[in-house]
Amino acid sequence: MLDQTHAQALRIADLLRQRGEKVAVADGATGGLVAASLLTVPGALDFFVGGGVVYSFRARDILFDLPRDAYAGMTGASEDYALLQARAIRDNFGAQWGLAESGSVGGSNHPSGAPAGRSCAAVAGPGGFEFTRRTETGSDDRIGNMEAFARAALQTLEDALRG
Repeated sequence: MLDQTHAQALRIADLLRQRGEKVAVADGATGGLVAASLLTVPGALDFFVGGGVVYSFRARDILFDLPRDAYAGMTGASEDYALLQARAIRDNFGAQWGLAESGSVGGSNHPSGAPAGRSCAAVAGPGGFEFTRRTETGSDDRIGNMEAFARAALQTLEDALRG
C-alpha cells in the first residue's frame, strides 16, 4: 500500500513545502494509512504536524475536543462529519490544513448505519477554504476499502492544494 501512495505523498509534500504550510490528519476508516503515507516522505516534519486515528467516540472526543452536540444531526461517513473533523484537527494541531476521513470499510456494521464501501474525505484550509469528496467502492472488502479510502483522501488533499 505505502509504495502506491508514496508518489502522492511526495507531490503533497512538495506543494505544502512550497507554501511553507503544514497539515494535520484525522484518519478514520483508513486506520492510519493516510498519515503513514505522508510519513514515507523524508523530512516530513517540514509539512506534517501530526494527527490520530479516530476509531471510537472516545478517540473522537479527545482528539477533536468538541462538545457532543457539535455532531448533532450528523452521521459518520458523511461530508459534514468529515468536514467538522478536518476543521477541528487543523485547529487543534495549529496547522494551516486539516484532512479528515470518515468511512465504513466493511466486514462489520458501521455504528451510524453507513453502507460498506463509503468514505468521505474533507479538507479545511486557510481563509475558510473547504473541500470534500465522497468515495463509493460498492465493496465489503475491508482491506481493499481501507487502501482505496486512503488513496482518495490523499487525492482530496492534493486537489485542494492545487486549488
